[in-house]
Amino acid sequence: MMNMGRKLSITAIFFLLLISVAVSAVENYPYKSDYLWYAVPDHSDWLYKTGETAYIDVMFLKYGIPQNGMIEYEIADDILSPDVYGKAELKNGKVRIKVGTSAKPGFRDVRMKLKLDGTTYRHHVKIGFSPERILPYTSLPSDFNDWWQENLKENGMLPLSYTKELCTSLCTDLVDCYLIKLKTDKSHYMYGYLMCPKNMKKGCHPVVLSPPGAGIKAIRDPRSRNYYPENGCIRFVVEIHGINPNAPEEVYNDIRSAFDGRVKGYLYQGLDSREHYYMKHVYLGLVKCIDLLTSLPEWDGKNVVTLGGSQGGGLALAVAGLDKRVTHCVINHPALSDMARGKIGEASGYPHPSEKEGLLTDNHVKTMAYYDAVNFARNISAKTFMTWGFNDNTCPPTTSFAVWNILKCDKEKLVTPINEHWTSDTTNRLQLDWILKNLR
Repeated sequence: MMNMGRKLSITAIFFLLLISVAVSAVENYPYKSDYLWYAVPDHSDWLYKTGETAYIDVMFLKYGIPQNGMIEYEIADDILSPDVYGKAELKNGKVRIKVGTSAKPGFRDVRMKLKLDGTTYRHHVKIGFSPERILPYTSLPSDFNDWWQENLKENGMLPLSYTKELCTSLCTDLVDCYLIKLKTDKSHYMYGYLMCPKNMKKGCHPVVLSPPGAGIKAIRDPRSRNYYPENGCIRFVVEIHGINPNAPEEVYNDIRSAFDGRVKGYLYQGLDSREHYYMKHVYLGLVKCIDLLTSLPEWDGKNVVTLGGSQGGGLALAVAGLDKRVTHCVINHPALSDMARGKIGEASGYPHPSEKEGLLTDNHVKTMAYYDAVNFARNISAKTFMTWGFNDNTCPPTTSFAVWNILKCDKEKLVTPINEHWTSDTTNRLQLDWILKNLR
């Protein structure tokens, strides 16, 4: 297992915090900030047993100087409303806050604010209580596998059809880039960039499918992880909405507006029926992407990887659960996971249907079960690497543990408690190293 665990001392964690300030712009540690919060639980892995009392040691520095002041804090279950309120006085920049405990497996979020010199500074820390005991709320429909196999069989009858165009502006001395337009079913297409090692050799290269994070937006620079093709992998970076990535931004704006203007609006479309839910053609289309990748003469004939974060992580899980050709699954903080958990008053997975009034109906919950990443995770046989953080409010740790705990495959994890909804460049590169190390 790759787990930070109890091995990191508080000093080491503080050192990592300082590094994060210097090299990344994240919610708790703004780039080029004058101030620094230091808030670390008294267990170095941020984990406790249910019934065990937790404390957080807090420091606040401005210009590197310890500050005095009154911290106001509230404590809540993961992404829910607070149920505890309190104050803690900073003396010479330090204070210890008693968080208390939890009687059930899950996470408690300590949300702090400090008013100083007319400015309000905020910070939060989530700690886990027996999260290894978190299980999905979402149940497996009795006909889940049969229904998906029927759909896959029908979609598999569609001949593989795509266009391929060399994108010279995205090519490098080591990588060739092609824009692909793939017909994924009778009425849908997906676009993607096929990033290939220069001078590929027949039968030599693993293939990697990278579905996108949430939103209706152009594919981000596909060269951002050129170390995949530079190290011999063929990587297919795809979108899921059938929009040419060269389309002007106005086109994306118009389509977003058609889905009520919300980043995640399409994820609510068609929930009245499993047959008409928007994501049906997406899941099936991603399997068609595997068809394309495994048809390439340069594929090594053995290794098929799904790789993604957030929505892309949920989709990577879904494809790995649907398609036994997938040999490796690499995921960051997966969305689309235990989406209906809000029915029991706990953290629901992105897109958080519990936040939209009237959405968590029994009928919608029934539909979501056919598309929830936890149900695909039950079927995964591919070797899996998963990483997530505790401070994530987009894909909360409760739902990441629901996925991790249900996986029965050969699996490894990297738990990074401080992370919110992001992974570091180092972790991203580590994932490729893991893939190369575990190739068949």
